[in-house]
Amino acid sequence: MKLILEKMHTKHEEVVQYYLPTAPEFTLLNDFIGREIQLNWTGKIFCRSCHKSTKKSFGEGFCFTCFSNAPEASPCILHPELCEAHLGKGRDIEYELKHHNQPHYVYLAATDIIKVGVTRINQVPTRWIDQGAQAAIVLAEVPNRYLAGVIEVALKEFYADKTNWQNMLRNLSGENIDLTEEKWQVCEELPSDLAQYWLENDEILTFNYPVKNYPSKVLSTNFDKEPLIKGTLSGIRGQYLYLDEHRVINLRRHTGYEIEFLT
Repeated sequence: MKLILEKMHTKHEEVVQYYLPTAPEFTLLNDFIGREIQLNWTGKIFCRSCHKSTKKSFGEGFCFTCFSNAPEASPCILHPELCEAHLGKGRDIEYELKHHNQPHYVYLAATDIIKVGVTRINQVPTRWIDQGAQAAIVLAEVPNRYLAGVIEVALKEFYADKTNWQNMLRNLSGENIDLTEEKWQVCEELPSDLAQYWLENDEILTFNYPVKNYPSKVLSTNFDKEPLIKGTLSGIRGQYLYLDEHRVINLRRHTGYEIEFLT
């Protein structure tokens, strides 16, 4: 079947379920684990925003014009402390008000280490699954993206804000991570104007990914280097597919690529 790639859709169950968006229905990728699959890039890329053909993809699926101007590619996507939606400013104020001037969570996620991050409330637990987190806990709830970014910046002194994707895919993690203890220790470090947003809820969500055996090393591949990628699907975590010979491919990084999915 032919499709234009976007990030895999997920469902949080006993084992995380992964769905490939294929028309007219979604395809459950978990069913193909242990089987040979083939991903054949047609050579075409389409911008995720304007949907026009582009020779190169920028920032996970944009043409250069949209990467420079589209609200979905605003600098505050990566740096929420730069968001100005609460001030009525942005690349597209209607978009900013709908997506950024909305309640956000600040959270801790255990991947290879403990990392701090922010996300809209309606993106939980999807955001954590997309990161390949083993577990996650909500720290604070704020009314907009800007305040979430301010708290995140304050916590970067104690935690990283990026996942080491190789360690995550190898299932390496620090021992004895206690997210509840970390949550309340770091709360004491925040000024009162930020600590007021802290949540009492200590619920920890955990995630079990459909991976047969975690590899000792991983080798990243992509369609620009290898237009035809085939092999036995051995697992899925984050937005990565595990293939034989230690290979992994990040499907989200190829948003907008037109491929043929064959089994």
